[in-house]
Amino acid sequence: MIASLPLFHRIAGQPVIVLGAGEAAGAKRRLVERAGGQVVDDLQDGIDKGARLAFIAHDDEQSGQADAIRARCAGLLVNVTDKPQLCDFTVPSVLDRAPVLIAIGTGGASAGLAKQLRLRLEALLPRSLGALADMLFAGRGALRARWPDAGDRRRALDAALGQGGALDPLDERSAERVAGWLSGEGEGPGAATVEIVLRSGDPDDLTLREMRWLGAADVIAHEPGVPEAVLDRARADAIRVRIGRDETGDGAGLVVTLRV
Repeated sequence: MIASLPLFHRIAGQPVIVLGAGEAAGAKRRLVERAGGQVVDDLQDGIDKGARLAFIAHDDEQSGQADAIRARCAGLLVNVTDKPQLCDFTVPSVLDRAPVLIAIGTGGASAGLAKQLRLRLEALLPRSLGALADMLFAGRGALRARWPDAGDRRRALDAALGQGGALDPLDERSAERVAGWLSGEGEGPGAATVEIVLRSGDPDDLTLREMRWLGAADVIAHEPGVPEAVLDRARADAIRVRIGRDETGDGAGLVVTLRV
């Protein structure tokens, strides 16, 4: 089970309450402004303007708790700096390849850990990743025209965006190849069926290839004893079909059949 639900919240042009002084409050103001939000530094004024989010960064703990209670009672979602127990949401470390955003969170456990993970990923992901996303967005019509069936379209994208594919996101020249790929260079892959025989019920025992299969599958046929922790590694919109008899045990030997 994940500890919190990661969401991207659009605040462009919207009032957002930021209370407090000092470095922490300044960082929250810059973050809100970077996302296009309108910073409001008075709690009641923000409530009156219809704000939905409140960042509270008071040095005084009692003031922070009091404002957090007041904001929450007014229906706002609240973030209190360095007080995860008072937070309705936490602020991730953000890797920006607009329009691609990668948010790394630790549930308030360690902002330093999230930062270092972001810095590692910064070195891996090319600056052209945003341009690739823009080109794919612009080419949606051509994509549908070439592969009218949604399943064929998804498989074609999976193949092109996969490691070593024509549009591999880690290749800095992929954005330059989108137009040629959409124009018909090669045919989209057909559907294939693969089987995973579980070594245990622990999803960490899956190989990288099996993880990719699960993440790409349209249909998942599984025996009843397959743990949810394994099935949760698949796409949320994949069709799930239970087959066979109920089994007990640790999941070892059970079969998951995938259409990818």
